Amino acid sequence: MDLSSVSEELGELEGQINDLFRALSNGFQKLEKIKDASRQSRQLEELTDKMRDCKSLIKDFDREVKSLEGGNDATTNKMLNDRRQSMVKELNSYVALKKKYSSNLASNNKRVDLFDGPAEDHMEENVLLASNMTNQELVNKGNSMMDDTDQAIERGKKIVQETINVGTDTSAALKAQTDQMSRVVNELDSIHFSLKKASKLVKEIGRQVATDKCIMAFLFLIVVGVIAIIIVKIVNPNNKDIRDIPGLAPPAMNRRLLWNHY
Repeated sequence: MDLSSVSEELGELEGQINDLFRALSNGFQKLEKIKDASRQSRQLEELTDKMRDCKSLIKDFDREVKSLEGGNDATTNKMLNDRRQSMVKELNSYVALKKKYSSNLASNNKRVDLFDGPAEDHMEENVLLASNMTNQELVNKGNSMMDDTDQAIERGKKIVQETINVGTDTSAALKAQTDQMSRVVNELDSIHFSLKKASKLVKEIGRQVATDKCIMAFLFLIVVGVIAIIIVKIVNPNNKDIRDIPGLAPPAMNRRLLWNHY
């Protein structure tokens, strides 16, 4: 099925990806015929760039497929997903080939470094120097080289010991910092708990204060009412609409003295 019928963008992306796959196939076939290590390295770099471009295009293809899922039927979506998975598998096969050739190239370079080049020149130079020296000079030279080796070993031991000491100090410092952080976390938890408890106490005190205020206001109203009644009773003692306050004696009546006239 031509993907251009689904989306022009998908058709264009598929064409670019297929072109890169053909270029990768031809490039690896050409790489098998190349014997020079430097040329193989350059060819691998070019193939790596092509694989990177192909990966980017496959990501664009995947994004375009996801954007069109809502408007396509199930069959079309399955076909697009299968096509994407096929592209990913083919790209992974080329990635595996690239790793294989890179590994072979690295091993060949190591083999060249071990058996060719400056090492042989250095060996020949030592042989020429040894042929021009007497036995005593050779012994002295060997002892000197052994002393240098011993000194190098001692320096290596010191470096190792210093590294161990630094590691021990670092481990101790990290442990101390970890313990300190644990204490800080515990203190923060305690502070958080104390704040919650203090908040509850403040709320309870607020409710008690509000209750006390209500009681004081109610008592104040009672006292004001009692005082008002007393004042009214004093000013107008004959007012029968106001009852006498229990415990408070009514105002004294005007008494008239009866005089006995003899």
